[in-house]
Amino acid sequence: MIETDQVLRLNHTLKAVQKIKPITLVPMQDQDVQPKKPELISVEPADLKRKARTPRILYVSQHWPHKARGASELRSFHVRRALQQIGKVDVVVLDVYGGGEDWVKSPDDEFELVEVAKVKPHCNRGLGQKLIWALSPYAHHTLGHAVGSDATRRVLRLIEDYDLVWFSKMRSASMFAQWAWPRSVLDIDDVPSTFETAVLQTSRGIRQRILTSIRHWTWQRREKLLGERFKTLVVCSEKDRRYLLNMGIKAPVHVAPNGFERPSREPVRTRISPPRIGFVAVFDYPPNLEGIQWFANQCWPLIKREVPDARLRLAGQLSNGPLKVSGPDVDWLGWVEDLGTEIDTWSAMAVPILTGAGTRVKIAQGFSRKCPIVSTSIGAYGYEAVNGREMYLADSAEAFAKGCVNAIRQPEQAAQMADRAWRQFLEKWTWEANRPRIWAAAEECLRLGAMT
Repeated sequence: MIETDQVLRLNHTLKAVQKIKPITLVPMQDQDVQPKKPELISVEPADLKRKARTPRILYVSQHWPHKARGASELRSFHVRRALQQIGKVDVVVLDVYGGGEDWVKSPDDEFELVEVAKVKPHCNRGLGQKLIWALSPYAHHTLGHAVGSDATRRVLRLIEDYDLVWFSKMRSASMFAQWAWPRSVLDIDDVPSTFETAVLQTSRGIRQRILTSIRHWTWQRREKLLGERFKTLVVCSEKDRRYLLNMGIKAPVHVAPNGFERPSREPVRTRISPPRIGFVAVFDYPPNLEGIQWFANQCWPLIKREVPDARLRLAGQLSNGPLKVSGPDVDWLGWVEDLGTEIDTWSAMAVPILTGAGTRVKIAQGFSRKCPIVSTSIGAYGYEAVNGREMYLADSAEAFAKGCVNAIRQPEQAAQMADRAWRQFLEKWTWEANRPRIWAAAEECLRLGAMT
């Protein structure tokens, strides 16, 4: 039974939640924007009527400019490069994971690093903080990290000199105790409530389902307010765009898919014996680890029963680390410098992702190598693929194993499927194809910023 003083504290907390108001940054000087062409945006302050100049863009990210290995780092790197073609890009790094030593040794002259903001873990402790997190859509530091007050003030002073602020990932913006960001773009590579939807579909047990449902409801309430906080939103797929617009978000929502670099020449597949099934990922990311464990435990024995000499090749950071997957005929490759040559030897790339949000860069990477792909529906989210047309789609262990066996035993059919995916890759999923979409989001944000 709850004691009287606990009830009083609970009531006090609920009243405090109801009184929470968003903190709004005072907009800076209005500007008129006159876009001319994708390569250059002309910005002309209304009061000074200065000559047109290249806009200054502040890029805020968790990732150091010189790193481009994991999926999020790759997206951040190529978005910055696209923005560099329409403006002068400076970078604020939110130092969550360290890595500054590498930057000192080999800085990237392409971008100027104007601030490194130290980040600390921010955990909700106690009933009061947890209630505020769950019940208030205006709560700060909602993704577990926080930038200190001194660094926050420095960043707020910095943005006064910029025409556009581009946030890489929702997590980056959530680290600040700040509500509204004028002249800003939020690049949402994954929508949190859609992640919870995927988790809910695989949840077991009433307690897990209740907690997941609460998180889903909480994130949806926050996502509905994104249009009040940022001028423009960017997502990875048309499906995510429709999802946010159906919430009633008023801000423009642009689609800039995840992509991969176009190879310098058309890939040539290498038939190798024994046949290989491959998986590439960062192995400390829970959806990747959960997916490959499901594959190794449920699918791999079925594949080995049909193709006894098949080998499973695991590539990527920590694939040979303490969390590595065990099983018969499994090769742990770790970080592979020339991954394209490795993928060219695979009969199929497995994408056994069971939970997650946004689009998987590994799909575009497989397309870029003309590698046949076997994926779950969640793994292929956002690619609008059809089973047997661009890839094999399977959500049960039996169907997934069958797709892998088919790729091994019917290589001509798998090659035709991969060739169709390659043609779509060239049209939709190279970073060159994505640049105009990134430019369009930046241009619209600049135009809207000049109108307020």
